[in-house]
Amino acid sequence: MSQFDDLLVKYKEELGGTRDVSGVDETLLTAITKSLGPSIYNDDSSRVSCSDKTELDRVKNNFLIGKMGLADGPNLDAALKEVCEQMGTANRNKYRAIFYYLLVKKLGLEGKYA
Repeated sequence: MSQFDDLLVKYKEELGGTRDVSGVDETLLTAITKSLGPSIYNDDSSRVSCSDKTELDRVKNNFLIGKMGLADGPNLDAALKEVCEQMGTANRNKYRAIFYYLLVKKLGLEGKYA
């Protein structure tokens, strides 16, 4: 198995086993993970820090506004906060692919990856 496939297995297990997510959409998770490119292999860039406002602003501006084409507003900040809470404040491994997956699901943006 490739390193990419190993990461996908890890992400699926994380989503299916320890999160309140029923039925992982493997196609969506794979598409999001592929779109992140080599950042998933770097220990720092493969994770999102919810305690770092600059990091959350970067996710909002680069992913939600830039890539997903959403308009800035309080709903984006609320979605970021909800995903942070869903992944757990004590969880130090908030993988970017899972974080983005949960954002896409929460905001109903699955069609952007179809």
